Amino acid sequence: MDINQLITQYGYVALFLGCIAEGETFTLLGGVAAHEGLLHYGLVVLVAMAGGILGDTALFFLGRYYGANILKKFTKHQKQIKKANSLIRKRPVLFVIGVRFMYGLRIVGPIIIGSSRLKPQKFMLLNVIGAVLWALIFVSLGYIGGQVIAPWLHTLDRHLKQIFWVVLIVALVWGVRIWFKRRAARQPDEE
Repeated sequence: MDINQLITQYGYVALFLGCIAEGETFTLLGGVAAHEGLLHYGLVVLVAMAGGILGDTALFFLGRYYGANILKKFTKHQKQIKKANSLIRKRPVLFVIGVRFMYGLRIVGPIIIGSSRLKPQKFMLLNVIGAVLWALIFVSLGYIGGQVIAPWLHTLDRHLKQIFWVVLIVALVWGVRIWFKRRAARQPDEE
């Protein structure tokens, strides 16, 4: 089974799961796959939106019910959490829509929003708007970037077996080296 067949067969599922957890990397790669004709552009956008909406909604409700306890554990980031709460109160529309685009807040942002007591109905509407914008922007960037990335991916696909063997050999050498170091560390000094 080649990589194109794997993408065609499991691409939408991988994209959906990836967008629940993280997102940007998966949406960009989904756009590249759409550029290559392996996936349909419109479906990539819809699946990315669905994954993003579901992931952020789950994190919102996690924050709504357990947010205070979860956020207390981020002791080093309390100042940033307070700042985020202030922004949510002052500009909830911009914060909820924009949280997807804020580096470092992709996961914790919806938890903070949930703990802020923003109404779920308002969050859901803004979450959908944010997901639409986010999916369109990142999938389109991947699609456009596919013009640059696609030739490189074709070269990679041709050399995938060789790359696999090189990585395997490096991993084995590295593993044997670690094993010898640990073995030497366990033996008492011979003097």
